[in-house]
Amino acid sequence: MAGKNQQDAGLIFALDIGTRSIIGVVGRVVDERLQVLAIEKEEHGKRAMMDGQIEDIAQVAKVARRVTQRLEQRLDCVLERVCVAAAGRALRTESGHHRLELPQVARISSDMISRLESGAVTEAEALLSQGQEGQRRFYLVGYTVSSYQLDHYPMTTLRDHNGQILEASVVATFLPSEVVESLYAVMEGAGLEVASLTLEPIAALNAAIPADLRLLNLVLADIGAGTSDIAVCREGAVVGYTMATVAGDEITEELMRRYLVPFATAERMKTQLQEDVITYRDVLGLEQSVPGAQVREEISQSAQNLANEIAQRVSDLNGGSPSALFLAGGGSKLLGLRELVAAALNMDEKRVALAGNNYEISAFSDDYDLEDPELATPLGIAVSAGLGLISDSYRILLNGQPAKLFRSGSLTVLDLLMMNGYTSADLLGRTGKSLSVTVDGQRMVFRGQPATPCVLTLNGQETAPSAVVYAGDEIEFTPAVWGESARRTVRDLLGGDFEGNFTLNGRLAALDTQLNTGDQIETGVTLPLAEEEEPEAPEEPEEIQPDVEERPVPGPAGGAEPVVKPEPVAPAAHQRPVAPAPVMLRLTLNGQPLELPAKAEGGPYYLMDLLDRSGIDFNKLDRGVELLVNGTDGAFTQELRQHDQIVIRYAGSE
Repeated sequence: MAGKNQQDAGLIFALDIGTRSIIGVVGRVVDERLQVLAIEKEEHGKRAMMDGQIEDIAQVAKVARRVTQRLEQRLDCVLERVCVAAAGRALRTESGHHRLELPQVARISSDMISRLESGAVTEAEALLSQGQEGQRRFYLVGYTVSSYQLDHYPMTTLRDHNGQILEASVVATFLPSEVVESLYAVMEGAGLEVASLTLEPIAALNAAIPADLRLLNLVLADIGAGTSDIAVCREGAVVGYTMATVAGDEITEELMRRYLVPFATAERMKTQLQEDVITYRDVLGLEQSVPGAQVREEISQSAQNLANEIAQRVSDLNGGSPSALFLAGGGSKLLGLRELVAAALNMDEKRVALAGNNYEISAFSDDYDLEDPELATPLGIAVSAGLGLISDSYRILLNGQPAKLFRSGSLTVLDLLMMNGYTSADLLGRTGKSLSVTVDGQRMVFRGQPATPCVLTLNGQETAPSAVVYAGDEIEFTPAVWGESARRTVRDLLGGDFEGNFTLNGRLAALDTQLNTGDQIETGVTLPLAEEEEPEAPEEPEEIQPDVEERPVPGPAGGAEPVVKPEPVAPAAHQRPVAPAPVMLRLTLNGQPLELPAKAEGGPYYLMDLLDRSGIDFNKLDRGVELLVNGTDGAFTQELRQHDQIVIRYAGSE
């Protein structure tokens, strides 16, 4: 794709990952409406999704990539950032309310509104956790504000008003972690970065029922292939979402059973119900013809069951029949379904319509007819992102970019870093490997370079990984750099002017030979061992730290390295004097005394040095970790002092 333009910030790319097909929409905002520039669609070659859930990640990613490539060719640009929506399978909703009282009357800012909404969502999360079964984890995927109050007076918006008591009620939506994570895996497999995530019924609602129409009691039923998502609004707000795992596939599967045809053939027959005669080829390879009226009769019970299920879900969520109902999605095109749903809800057929007539309020195109009800979700994803309709009060910046954010209860800095691909190795780093060799019976140990500590700040201040993040926070993170491993040659140890004989592991070697841990050098020998002879196993040498150990031993990039000359072996065992050991560091870790020997290079200990002694496996974290030094939050790079009281434990544990 050399030569193509890059996706600019104003170009909105949306993908609707449906059970039956993937639809891509690209556009940009013009005069507060989305101008649609290109649309592409491709059906899955096999049943890679079931009831809205991704089953075959690799297959779905391939289709998403092909749709993306066709859009790129049409627009002559490279698409990198995509807006997506998660299907409502196993959808959970909870309502939350929060009150924020200011010290005095003040102008309401965006930050105040974010904190207010955050509190309402937190309450919804608390209610969700009370009703969860087992350990299944749910992620927040979207929320809508159902009402605001300012000083006890109902408001449609709070921004820039003056007041003291702020209140907000929200409807928060949650999905199981596997649903959300599989969607991200598909986007990664397609080579795309997720720019925004919302819920499919929220997206479809934003396209089919714009905010100006929500004073009425309106319902949207988005009937796809595997699921039917339902949203209810009234009095200017969205008041609830639900879903049903019955949709267009119920009809397709009935046709497969009745006429012994493959899935693709049944899908085609479903679109030909209005024809007088339907011709098809069955699984035996025989061409058959059947009257359209007969096919309609054969599927009538399945269609009635689908209509009844949708009507029941609408009635339960809305508390009765709405003023009007919009049917969206590919499944809504089923011949006669609109009339069946109206009858099941005891509504006038004129009050039940296919979505599409209202798309023009928020979107338009010079090249495409946008009134297709199947476009509700892909258009809604693009419109929601382009017009800022996605609730993003939990937007958090990581190194200047919006962070991937799966919210499930309160979040810590560590949680967010892990969600965005960082590991404990990035947080802690590692000291380079030491080099241990023996020269004339004396063991010499050269330490690797210490790791360069990570840099972690929250809103410009050094922070602990256990710090809780809030709406609008900015995190800057520079991963730790692993230290260089110690490297030495024979010449480094014997000196550049060494002219005597020596052997390396019993054989002749060059002075510039790189040494490995366990190597043994003997000087003063007259002949090397014969090739066929094996050197005798040396006696276990006594470990003696060379003089160089009393000061830092730089790595390859550290300039000139000190030379350590082994002293000749005297008839009597001669040992070099050992320097006095520096004072060890005495601490308390999680209530237990801990003594740390002085580092060979003489450097200080940092809090990060104790993580592997805490008993917590930082490679398999499933919750936040709290770091405390003398009762206050600690940071990875905090230098430790004598008698410090250290606590490293899972957040919330005592």
